Amino acid sequence: MSYVSELSQRFEAAAGVDPELRPATKPQFGHFQTSVALRLAKSEGKPPREVAQRIIDSVDVADLCEPLELAGPGFINIRLTEKAIADGVTSVLADPRHGVEPAAEPQRVVIDYSSPNVAKTMHVGHLRSTIIGDAFNRILTALGHTVIPQNHIGDWGTQFGMLVEQILTEDIDAGALTLEQADELYKRAAAHYRSDEEFAVLARKRVVALQAGDEQTITIWQQLMAVSKTGFNEAYERLGVKLVDADLAGESTYNDDLPVVVGELEASGAAVIDDGALCIFNEGFNAPLIIRKSDGGYGYATTDLAAIRRRVGPLDADRIIYVTDVRQAGHFAQVFAAARKAGYLPESVQAEHVGYGMVLGPDGRPFKTRDGVAVTLTSLLDAAEEHVARPIALAAIKYADLSNGLNKDYVFDLDRMVATTGDTGPYLQYAHARICQVLRKAEAEEIQVGDKVLELPEAAEQTLALLITRFGEVVGEVADTLQPHRLCSYLYELAGAVARFYDACPVIKSEGLVRESRLALITAAKDVLAEGLDMLGIEAPDRM
Repeated sequence: MSYVSELSQRFEAAAGVDPELRPATKPQFGHFQTSVALRLAKSEGKPPREVAQRIIDSVDVADLCEPLELAGPGFINIRLTEKAIADGVTSVLADPRHGVEPAAEPQRVVIDYSSPNVAKTMHVGHLRSTIIGDAFNRILTALGHTVIPQNHIGDWGTQFGMLVEQILTEDIDAGALTLEQADELYKRAAAHYRSDEEFAVLARKRVVALQAGDEQTITIWQQLMAVSKTGFNEAYERLGVKLVDADLAGESTYNDDLPVVVGELEASGAAVIDDGALCIFNEGFNAPLIIRKSDGGYGYATTDLAAIRRRVGPLDADRIIYVTDVRQAGHFAQVFAAARKAGYLPESVQAEHVGYGMVLGPDGRPFKTRDGVAVTLTSLLDAAEEHVARPIALAAIKYADLSNGLNKDYVFDLDRMVATTGDTGPYLQYAHARICQVLRKAEAEEIQVGDKVLELPEAAEQTLALLITRFGEVVGEVADTLQPHRLCSYLYELAGAVARFYDACPVIKSEGLVRESRLALITAAKDVLAEGLDMLGIEAPDRM
C-alpha cells in the first residue's frame, strides 16, 4: 500500500481539494504534513486553524494514524501508527509484484526505439534510444500493459543504391562482411558517390532497380540486412535489452504502403498539391509537411504516417511512444498533427515523442572521437568494461543515461559513473549486494528470516519502511509521465535509507521480534531494489 496515495484520497474527501501531502521536515512533526487548511482559509474566509480542526474532525484515518496534530498557523501533522507501517511492508513482502499494482485499464503500447541504420555500426545516439526505450518496455510491461516494440531501422532508400553499386564495383561478397566492414564500405561508397558523377548516376539507377525488385540488387540488399541484423543482435545482447528480430519494422516494410497513404490523403483532401508537391498544411506550423516531393519521391514524413496508420490499425495501439533525439521534436509534433488530420491517429490514441539530449565528453562537448565522428557503441562499452566487469559497467552507463531528465545532455564520465558511492548505478548494486551479504550471514548463523514486520521502534527503520511502501506509486508515476529519473531518484533514496538504517539499527546482533522484523525489512528493501533495477535494465548482483 502507498500511504501517500491512501492518505491523500482520504484527506481530499474531507477537505474537498488535494491536500498536497509532504514528508515531515522533522521527526517530531510526524511522517507527513499538509498545509491544505491555509489554502482553504482564504477562500472560506475563516481562520486557518479553524479550517484545519474541521478537517481533523472529519477525516477518517484512525485505522492508519495516531491522533492528528494541529500545529502552528494551521498545519496538520500526520504520524502513521507503527502497526500500519509494519503491515505495509509485510504486504510488499507477500506480494510477488512488490506493491506494483496492475494498470486499471491495460493498454496496447507501441514503443519506437533504437532504430539503427543498416550497414552502419550503432553509435552513442542509438545507445540512448535503446536504453530509454528498453526501460519504458520493462516498466509498462510490469504494469500489465501489452508492449509492442518497433525497431524502425533505416533499411531502404538512396544509400542502398550507393552501397550495392560499390559492392559490385569492388566485387565483394556482401554476405561475408561484418557490420564494421559494411560500415567502412559505406564510407568508401559515400566518398565515391561525391567524387565520381558516373558512379553517382549508376547508384541512382541502382535505387530504381532496388525499388523495382531487381533480383541481383535485392539479393545484395538481403545480404546487407543479414549482416546488420547479426551486428545489431550482438549489441542488444551485450546491452541486455529486450529487442529481437521479431521487433524489426524498418522503412522497407512500409514501402508498399506509401502510394496507398498518398492516395488516401489526396482523396480525402487532407493533403493538397502545392508547387508540384503533395503537402499537408497543419495549423500552428510555419511550413507544410511534404508527403510526396515534386519529383514523385517520398520522404521520412510519408513513412512515419504509414507507420502510424499501421500501428493504430493492425497493431491496435492505444498509445504510441517515439524515443528519438530531442531535435526531432518538431518533426514528430507535425507528423502527429498530420496523422490526426488524416484520421490515422484518433484522439483516443496517445502519441508521445520522448526526446533525449546528447552525450557529452568530460570536456562538455558532444562525445566524439579524435577524428570528429560519433563514438561507436562498441568502443564506448569496451571503454567502460576496461574499468569494471560488464554488469557494473552496464549499470553505470544505463543509470547515468536514465537518472537525469531525458531531454538534457549528460556527461559521459566513466570515473564518476562506475563509483560505488554517490548517485550511480553501481552504488545501487552495492546496496543490494550488501543486503544479500547480511541475509547470507543470518543463514550461516541459522537465524530464521521471517516474512512479517512486527516491530519498528526506531525512526530510521520507519523511514526505510515507508519508502518501501512507495515503490508501486513511483512506478505508476513513471509509466504515466515517461520520466525514468523519478524511479532512479526513488531507488537512490531507498539505498541511502538502507545505509542509514544499518548505521542506526543492528540487525544480526539484535534479538527476538526486533531482529525478525529487521531481517524482514531488509528483505523487502532487497526485493524492491532488485525489481526497480530490473525495470531500468540493470542487474542486481548478490555479491560485489
